[in-house]
Amino acid sequence: MNAPAHSLSAHGQRQGRDLQVTSERGQREVFCGLTGIIWLHRKIQDAFFLVVGSRTCAHLIQSAAGVMIFAEPRFATAIIDERDLAGLADVNDELDRVVARLLERRPDIRLLFLVGSCPSEVIKLDLSRAAARLSRSFAPDVRVLNYSGSGIETTFTQGEDACLASLVPCLPAEPVGARPSLLVVGALAEVVEDQFRRIFAEMGIARLRFLPPQRAGDLPPVGPNTLILLAQPFLADTTRALEERGATRIVAPFPLGVEGTTLWLRAAAEAWGVDEVHFKAATMAAEERARRALARYRSQLADKTIFFFPDSQLEIPLARFLARELSMRLIEVGTPYLHRQHLDVELELLPAGTRLTEGQHVDNQLDRCREASPDLVVCGLGLANPLEAEGFTTKWSIELLFTPIQGYEQAADLAELFARPLVRRARLVA
Repeated sequence: MNAPAHSLSAHGQRQGRDLQVTSERGQREVFCGLTGIIWLHRKIQDAFFLVVGSRTCAHLIQSAAGVMIFAEPRFATAIIDERDLAGLADVNDELDRVVARLLERRPDIRLLFLVGSCPSEVIKLDLSRAAARLSRSFAPDVRVLNYSGSGIETTFTQGEDACLASLVPCLPAEPVGARPSLLVVGALAEVVEDQFRRIFAEMGIARLRFLPPQRAGDLPPVGPNTLILLAQPFLADTTRALEERGATRIVAPFPLGVEGTTLWLRAAAEAWGVDEVHFKAATMAAEERARRALARYRSQLADKTIFFFPDSQLEIPLARFLARELSMRLIEVGTPYLHRQHLDVELELLPAGTRLTEGQHVDNQLDRCREASPDLVVCGLGLANPLEAEGFTTKWSIELLFTPIQGYEQAADLAELFARPLVRRARLVA
């Protein structure tokens, strides 16, 4: 299933299978990795995310999450002010006091993430040492970990990758001689996770775990008999850390759309030796329902042109879904980073001649977008409003992370996310 090797052309383009990948470097328009907290804090129900950063970071998280004033969210910001940066106060002592107050007020917390909003050199605090010190202080009741959500170092989905990678050293070792187990890696909505559990159970794959788990005390074991199946395409560091613990990655596309979900499940089934009869029995009914549900959106999206700005790292699987299952025409597919080892199968499924860009030079990409005048533009919030003002129809890429989109039952919901802006534009024009 692996794609052929791609060579580097004289113009910085990797070529192969009639696909051109252009690498661009310049001004970027992306959210920082802190944004991942917005969906992760809902997933691990006894975890808490404490952002160590500025008031700007606090406003970003609060605004992006849209938390009501009466809500009890599982995240907060320890604000570093001018006294801390000037060395007039001991930042470690201040952080210790904040954490102690937090854990006293929230005794349900079992896992605390310290999330750096900037590199250690900027915030004048080594969060890895602080996390180790606090973990010793509050053990065994609370484990304290750290990762970086800095926009200098990450794009916004890499926040999840950094978070999960920080968990990997804490995973228990698989017992010697353990039977093979399947570990699905990547945050999924509970409804999606439950659907996949049922399908895997019907296929006879009973030793199944998810990372991240719903409870901090339910960390999955990992070892040489662990097979990992990625649910998200932006988990390079997490995958590397799991492989260093002995796990083996199952090569598969990602479970977006009917085709992607079927191929993803089939890859797991083949790794487990599940025969075709059992595979079809487990998947056929859901697959047929999903195909019927997609039909109503195909007429709305067929032959519409679409331009992806690089933002979420979901762009390539989404482009494959839209082109192959809904007959949309791809003008350009941009992605912040192209992890070829994880996306080779997806690249093989893209239409020949698809233009791909890795990285971002926002001015150049805006010029190409304006010249192409696509029917729909997928981009971040920072670009969406200006493009709407110019008359373009846009889809916020970040909405694709907040919404359950994986699996059969969500395939039509995913299609609707792209049809909705076009329907809205048509009504406004009418």
